[in-house]
Amino acid sequence: MPHHPDVVASNPKRQVPVLVDGDLVVYDSTLIFEYLEERVPEPALYPSEPAERARCRQQEAAADEIWFPHVWTLIEARVYGRSTDPSAVASAKSALEELHRGFDRRLEGRDYFCGSFSVADIGTFIMSYAAATLGAPVPEDLSRMRAWGKRVGARPAVRRVIDDMNEAAARGLAA
Repeated sequence: MPHHPDVVASNPKRQVPVLVDGDLVVYDSTLIFEYLEERVPEPALYPSEPAERARCRQQEAAADEIWFPHVWTLIEARVYGRSTDPSAVASAKSALEELHRGFDRRLEGRDYFCGSFSVADIGTFIMSYAAATLGAPVPEDLSRMRAWGKRVGARPAVRRVIDDMNEAAARGLAA
């Protein structure tokens, strides 16, 4: 829950994610990724080559700052039942389709966005997965992105997170 009292006490942004590691509290997905990369450097979440590293960081930032606002519009409408303007929902779905199309183009010749599995894949997969569950799936004609999504989603660590998200969503909808 983004505004759960424990989250509010741990994160001045009042939102998830929050990582608690002993006495250290790290918030913001980018900072959490960077902390984990330094604390547990293998397997690497960032490419070693500077240009590819920058490309990777840009996509992870885009997932947070460009994709997420559109996903949030869908969350407000579908999860919280807020009376979101139907044109805002349609606009969010349209924007997400364009983001999916752009991502699909940039996947050409790659199994993962930055060559090997990285923070760009993690951040983008979570946004794309959430969008799909909220009515904005990856278009059928985007074969590269659909294959990428299957690869990422089949990774054991990703699968565990998705299973946890689905369980939490089911509990929330049942309440």
